[in-house]
Amino acid sequence: MKPATAAKKLGVYLDATPAEFREGVVSRDQLNALQADPPAWLRELRRNGPHPRQVVAAKLGISIGGLARAGISDPLTTEQIDTLRADGPEWLRRERATQAEARKEAARAKAKNADPRRPPS
Repeated sequence: MKPATAAKKLGVYLDATPAEFREGVVSRDQLNALQADPPAWLRELRRNGPHPRQVVAAKLGISIGGLARAGISDPLTTEQIDTLRADGPEWLRRERATQAEARKEAARAKAKNADPRRPPS
């Protein structure tokens, strides 16, 4: 698979990976080996970043769209994410509330669709 695909599956920012990872091809076996026993560079990236948008969004408890609305398009380090959490800017509180509401609605819809007494629509 392409290095970009492997980086996404590993949850790391491609540009921060070693050159030999970015320039090669990653087999399924290699990916499984990286997941099972991550080398030092992978552990370091996962711990300190820089993190890709999907990881930043998950760590902040918001959506990728919420990051875009806040004007955050660059990868962030764990330290930067922790600072945002500690500062608790208004946009972050608003996006977390939006995300919580979306999750609540998704759970409600799932429960409604799982009700065996409800006739199919």
